[in-house]
Amino acid sequence: MTLLLTGPVQSVVLPERETGLAQASSNALAQFNIVENQPLSLHLENPQTGQQIDAIIPAAAVRIFAEVLANMAEGKAITLVPLHAELSTQQAAELLGVSRPYFIKLLEQGKMPFRKVGEQRRVLYQELLRYIEEYQKDAHTALDEMTAEAQRLGLYD
Repeated sequence: MTLLLTGPVQSVVLPERETGLAQASSNALAQFNIVENQPLSLHLENPQTGQQIDAIIPAAAVRIFAEVLANMAEGKAITLVPLHAELSTQQAAELLGVSRPYFIKLLEQGKMPFRKVGEQRRVLYQELLRYIEEYQKDAHTALDEMTAEAQRLGLYD
């Protein structure tokens, strides 16, 4: 199943007053010895209404939640996107940090696969990640080549 995100890609940053709470929660979750494939029971209470629920949470979700909280405690923005999500060109451009017209040029140059829905282009998030990995690998290769050339010319020690 492919999920189409609606609206712009949104990153979440905690207000400063809540970063300590995120850190404490992350630390509390990290103290559990989370065993692979062993769910955790979680008791939640709404302090305003007193409503309480108990939930069984998969271990993988608890690890992700602890990681999200740790990053938010450090003031980092968090965006969760399913790997199989289908992105609009605007959403993909935002995640890549480029303009929409530039991103469309990348698609038209065949840098990553896409499909058209009417006149709209759609890109799988996992394809965007693959493009980023290839781009970074190519950038590292180019930097290594430049360093080797500088060393060969005696410009770099």
